[in-house]
Amino acid sequence: MQHTRFMRAALKEALKGVGATSPNPAVGAVIVKNGRILARGWHQRAGQPHAEVEALRALSSPELARGATLYVTLEPCCTQGRTPPCTSAILAAGIRRVIVGATDPHPAHAGRGLELLRERGVEVVTGVLEAECRRLNRAFFKWITTGRPWVIAKAALSLDGRITRIPGEGQWLTGPLARMDAHRLRIRADAVLVGAETVRADDPSLTIRGVPMPPGKAQPWRVVLTQTGNLPAGARLFTDEHRERTLVYQNKPLKAVLEELGGVHRVNTVLAEGGGRILGALFTEGLVDEVCFYLAPLLCGGPSLAVADPGLRLDAVNLEEVAYKKLGRDLRLSGLVRRD
Repeated sequence: MQHTRFMRAALKEALKGVGATSPNPAVGAVIVKNGRILARGWHQRAGQPHAEVEALRALSSPELARGATLYVTLEPCCTQGRTPPCTSAILAAGIRRVIVGATDPHPAHAGRGLELLRERGVEVVTGVLEAECRRLNRAFFKWITTGRPWVIAKAALSLDGRITRIPGEGQWLTGPLARMDAHRLRIRADAVLVGAETVRADDPSLTIRGVPMPPGKAQPWRVVLTQTGNLPAGARLFTDEHRERTLVYQNKPLKAVLEELGGVHRVNTVLAEGGGRILGALFTEGLVDEVCFYLAPLLCGGPSLAVADPGLRLDAVNLEEVAYKKLGRDLRLSGLVRRD
């Protein structure tokens, strides 16, 4: 179907902005006339023009927009924010038809842009590849409707479920391809969350390294949870060039931490990297939305479990949309937590 073909092209544009547009969604658009794509656009960063405007600006001549069809992965905005409303730009350009993937998830805005376009004589079609368009921005959809970020539980572990090796064997369980993939995963995140023991034991930097950063992407917030407040003052998180991007929460409930991250810092995706007690608590409290585990082909008998919470039964968390990817000798298993 023609609509599907062109919406896929818009989705391809939207993917360019994943990780860089927060707190805005990643959105793509294409302008079509006589069965041919005339221009493409994608939202590159919060505060910059939205995908629809980028596509209009990419036309070789503004006159080409008259009578054309715009395909966009998310409902065009109709309110003034950091940028003018996209509906105004669409109407001024003379676009005749707008094909939309998903409607705006904000309860106060959902459908308003579409209604305004219809009132002004623009033909509007909705729901084209809706599932794919919603999947692209499920973190944004959750944040905008609940105020809490999407939580990804990430761990690298051995076949016996350990995240650390026996002293003297070295730090790494997984190989370089898996570690590089984990840095790409950080690109999706607005914040990386760890416990105090991880800071004391590993002195991590929790930055994105070794992979290309999308234009405008900021290093994620580094979030540390601690009960005692006993953290090494010389740790990288407190001394490196990104030290202003470090947040410490002492004795604060996990749900309250997530609510503050979503509300105060406008974080819509959190990557929880451990340790085991932190991941266990997140699973037990039902706060995890997605899992990404890197499985190394070794039995190491190390002291730390990937999910170290006795309150979590092995059959209590089931995944759906499960995917597997081989990364050198390692295996990445990912999926969404099923909500029954």
